Amino acid sequence: MASMLEYIKIILQKVSFDRRLFEKELRKAIRMLMPAEVKRLRQWCYDHYATIHLPVLNTCFARLSSL
Repeated sequence: MASMLEYIKIILQKVSFDRRLFEKELRKAIRMLMPAEVKRLRQWCYDHYATIHLPVLNTCFARLSSL
């Protein structure tokens, strides 16, 4: 069975064409995942989407860097 993190990655890949949808799903994912999974998601997002969604990534993950 695939983990929630893997499922979220699939969702993000499917909505990556639309900035608003991508941001909505990313915010939802951050709320659902455990902190260790969020760190892994963060790295994956920056590796795959920094070129097209950097402002969204910076906004969504900004709060987490202070934790």
